[in-house]
Amino acid sequence: MGLFRRTREEDLAETDEVPDDVAAVPGRDAGPWDVGDVDGPGDRIDVGALWLPRREGMELRMEVDKASQLVTGASLQLHGSALQVQVFAAPRSEGIWDDIRAEIAESVTKQGGTVDDLPGPFGRELLARIPVRTTEGRTGHRPVRFIGHDGPRWFLRGVLSGRAAVDPERARELEALFADVVVVRGPEPRVPRDLLPLTLPGRAAPGAAAATPSFDPLTRGPEITEVH
Repeated sequence: MGLFRRTREEDLAETDEVPDDVAAVPGRDAGPWDVGDVDGPGDRIDVGALWLPRREGMELRMEVDKASQLVTGASLQLHGSALQVQVFAAPRSEGIWDDIRAEIAESVTKQGGTVDDLPGPFGRELLARIPVRTTEGRTGHRPVRFIGHDGPRWFLRGVLSGRAAVDPERARELEALFADVVVVRGPEPRVPRDLLPLTLPGRAAPGAAAATPSFDPLTRGPEITEVH
């Protein structure tokens, strides 16, 4: 079972079918954005549940789950750094980033890494040092930043790696990418923490079914690359 997955009974107990008078996330003057906050995708790249910003020299890699062949995430690579984004269903009544942040921290710690929970431009975030095996056969640590945003019935998670994980100057352009992402949640009822369906650029969404493979943020799937 992946990091974000709990028992099916717990998930079903928190479906987003709650009374309409429950307050959604209030209006904001900064992104990431809900589709209702914008007038259209503009120059963004349509990959189903996400509209992704473009930047000169940016490389887009779509990540595909080997078992299900579903597109599970997107990685935006720019100037030696990468921002991986995934979007999940969430309850209308509350956010899930606090719980997910705690689960990520526990997982990294169990694998022998370290984690700091720090304030950041999008609220609380994690600076993790994940153990890796070097080419010399030694154990090293790779710095990674986990950022997140609770939107109306969705949660957007970002992972910054490369130079942006440790250099604030390098991080700014990837933070700006994250802030310019638009989430297209759709009206369908979905179990909280299920991945929202993504598609390859230029392809239609595969029906109304959600993408639901479990996901471990410390591993990567196959990638399909598009350069802008």
